[in-house]
Amino acid sequence: MPPPEPCAMQSADLIITARWIIPVEPEGQVLDDHALVVRDGQIIDLLPSAEAIQRYVAPELIRRPNHVLLPGLVNAHTHSPMTLFRGFAGDMPLDAWLGQHIWPAEARWVDAGFVRDGAELAMLEMLRGGTTCFNDMYFFPDVIARAVDASGLRACVGMIVLEHPTVWAQDAEEYLRKGLAVRDQFRDHPRISMVFAPHAPYTVSDSSFRQIQLLANELDTQIHMHVHETADEVSDSERHFSRRPLQRLDELGLLTPLLAAVHMTQLLPEEISLLRERGVSVVHCPESNLKLASGFCPVAEIAAAGINIALGTDGAASNNDLDMFGEMRSCALLAKGVAQRADVAPAASVLSMATLNGAQALGLRDRIGSLLAGKEADVICVDLSAAATQPVYDPVSQLVYATSRDQVSDVWVAGRQLLSGGQPMMADAALILARAEAWRMRLSATPGSVTDD
Repeated sequence: MPPPEPCAMQSADLIITARWIIPVEPEGQVLDDHALVVRDGQIIDLLPSAEAIQRYVAPELIRRPNHVLLPGLVNAHTHSPMTLFRGFAGDMPLDAWLGQHIWPAEARWVDAGFVRDGAELAMLEMLRGGTTCFNDMYFFPDVIARAVDASGLRACVGMIVLEHPTVWAQDAEEYLRKGLAVRDQFRDHPRISMVFAPHAPYTVSDSSFRQIQLLANELDTQIHMHVHETADEVSDSERHFSRRPLQRLDELGLLTPLLAAVHMTQLLPEEISLLRERGVSVVHCPESNLKLASGFCPVAEIAAAGINIALGTDGAASNNDLDMFGEMRSCALLAKGVAQRADVAPAASVLSMATLNGAQALGLRDRIGSLLAGKEADVICVDLSAAATQPVYDPVSQLVYATSRDQVSDVWVAGRQLLSGGQPMMADAALILARAEAWRMRLSATPGSVTDD
């Protein structure tokens, strides 16, 4: 009997082999000497490296013998153009920071050019730090979406809604009308999702919330909003509405799985139960909350309730960086300190918060956030050969507690390489940095425009 004929090799576009692969699903799993196989921008296989070389043929084979390969990080809350306000005003509570500095500066300086230049700077920073998808809330969402399109990154772009006038719109009706027009423009874009982004309960009326709720349900579109960020926000709501913000939002029908509630530092036990019952996602921004002294998100209690927790950086004006590795470390350490339990927020769970949980909060869990066949190939490589991350006993722990974002070597989004050897392949870094410096000079030249007291 003749021996069986060898199986024909299957074609692929890209094979990446790595010392370790962390697929995130299942949580905590680490695969040694495996390969990721990509075709048409999607993951088609994850298997031992030797088997991959025998089974697949691809025009591009990338070997990373000292690296960990994992899903791209998901920054579930930021205000990307505010990179141009990095260090503009600091060391003050949220109400003073916003009312006395940020809002006046935005009224004076923000225009389409400011938004473009700030968003491009933010995306350059996030790309170099391994963030492949971000959830944004700012003015001129059309400008942000065009910048995302050119960058190759993935984003959920917020259709911001406020009651007061800004350079983008004069009232809530105009914010919604213009936002929906941008949504129509990018409806079929493979990497851009438009989400409703009412700023906060204290800046949006009941009537506007009702309209957003109806539209979100009709269009099956996520909602991205600051909620329970500070104790003052809660007490002001009790004074003006005779109820806490979450109760008000629930009565308006906004507490659903479509809502990503950002910050959530002020929560009662019964409110945590309500969030679980309604399927709301919580977006935790530990470093911004610390810098603004806004309070502590009760991560241990939220996680114990089975609520989806994602991570965000907030804007660079209040953080002051867009470093998701820093957020992971801060999240893990802060949660342990607040709960006074070392077993709270283990490394594998925190990595899930920065990847798969973020994808779930943005309505993208079926597309990104883990390395499963059929998902889009949003992937990063991190070099663990540096002194600060040696020796490696547990690469998951190393990523959360020891790794710097500067160790990100490669980034792919939908199978397209955007970062190689730590260098951007599409972005014009020199031009982006020159524009940022021009804005610094412009803002600094105005007396009293930059304050830190």
